[in-house]
Amino acid sequence: MTFDFEDGNGPVPAHRHAHGNGWVADTATVAATVFVGENARVFENARVYGNARVDGNARVFENARVFENAWVFENAWVYGDARVFENARVYGNARVFENARVDGNARVSELEKAI
Repeated sequence: MTFDFEDGNGPVPAHRHAHGNGWVADTATVAATVFVGENARVFENARVYGNARVDGNARVFENARVFENAWVFENAWVYGDARVFENARVYGNARVFENARVDGNARVSELEKAI
């Protein structure tokens, strides 16, 4: 099965995640404990694990990591070498990228950018 993540690479091998039915590229790693909502996408070399949640129209890609109890949702993107973990929430139209770290109980929304 293939899916086009609209990242310029065209359709790539991918599958629907068992917990939430979102698209996951075969090159990404997503634990069975993670929820990936139907419209959410995890691709390239991203890794999502622990009890993390990727929902809404969220995107996690490149070498990003989302783990522990972190949530990425609504229209948020986490990419580059960014890390979102512990109980952090990234949402709205937020973009977390490069080497950013969002952790603890931090909240990043559409009016803020972490770089």
